[in-house]
Amino acid sequence: MMRAAGWGLLALVAVWSARGGSDWPRFRGPAGDGISTERGIRKDWKARPPAILWRVDMGDDGYAGPSVAGGTVFIVDHQGENDVVRALDLKTGKERWRCPYAEGSRNVYGFARATPTVANGRVYTLSREGRLLCLDARNGRLVWQVHLKADLKGESPMWGYAAPPLLDGKRLIVWPGGKQGAMAALDPDTGKALLRGGADDVPGYGMPVAATLAGRRQYVMTVWKGFVGVAADTGDVLWRIPWATTDGTNVACPIVIGDSVFVTSSYDMGCALYRIGPSGPEERWRNKELRAHMNTPVLLGGNLYGIGDPTYLVCLDPATGKARWKEPGFEKGGLVAVDGVLIAMHGGRGDVVMVKVNPDRYEELGRFTPLGGQSWSPPIVADGKLIVRNRKTLACIDLK
Repeated sequence: MMRAAGWGLLALVAVWSARGGSDWPRFRGPAGDGISTERGIRKDWKARPPAILWRVDMGDDGYAGPSVAGGTVFIVDHQGENDVVRALDLKTGKERWRCPYAEGSRNVYGFARATPTVANGRVYTLSREGRLLCLDARNGRLVWQVHLKADLKGESPMWGYAAPPLLDGKRLIVWPGGKQGAMAALDPDTGKALLRGGADDVPGYGMPVAATLAGRRQYVMTVWKGFVGVAADTGDVLWRIPWATTDGTNVACPIVIGDSVFVTSSYDMGCALYRIGPSGPEERWRNKELRAHMNTPVLLGGNLYGIGDPTYLVCLDPATGKARWKEPGFEKGGLVAVDGVLIAMHGGRGDVVMVKVNPDRYEELGRFTPLGGQSWSPPIVADGKLIVRNRKTLACIDLK
């Protein structure tokens, strides 16, 4: 099932870290905050738009996001009756290896949604229907697989599984849902279940967030009707925020700010900040200034920057919930922070916009349209390059 091209040994995690954090090995980047550590990117976009280095056709008609580690781009595609995990050379876009596996062929806003997680020479991917794979990052060889429904008796949300697996030390955290507990901690080397926890919840779509709140190490996570904190050691549900969005579309990841958790979703729900204390969550404020449909905001310099319905890029003060500024024209896109700027997508048209990080006003530095069309996947930055996609094409853009 697998085809490998000859290439040098992929660097292990210690070497990747030594590269200055220029990889993007998981959803929302190295620290899981949507911020790149790159420096020295070119910002004269109005005078000279960035060059497109390569384009690669995608067959999934959807929104699966890429990861980058050791000079390789990892992404889950779909062709015929199969999902296909693909490894592409970051410099050229040339395919290094691929790993296909059987997956349902019904197109429901595309196929796979989850961004691969790359660590310690392994690639962890999750399909829409719940097939969790661990692959050798050098050649795509299957190390192990677990099915969240068949093996863990999970219950997927309406649009299928989307939350990428979270590597937390020596545990791989997934959110299968179901009566045996919404959370599962697996051995990342074998796939063996180490802990089941949480309540009988249907999962939401956001990646779990590891945090310490009210003195307890825990996983903060979206579920069908809200947000929960699950104790990392016992799996007990520590607290719950009721947040019943239309069709359970809690997609944006919770953001931990000190002793509080910021949450946001669309369908007229809005956003809120909850302090998590020993007795549970206490609402500090709630409004509709930011309604993030699917992409998670970025916390930078004490302010939140996010794209919300109907079309606004918003700078929000998390202490008060007040919007510092709003700018229309970004429709359901995502964003990444890098080197003092935001790179944001117009989700409907595919515009890529560079915005100076400035809490006082919207300050655009330039824009261009590398692909066009519906572009809901968040952009990523790795090794001086910007990677974006629409429903048909993945593109790599030079930022230096």
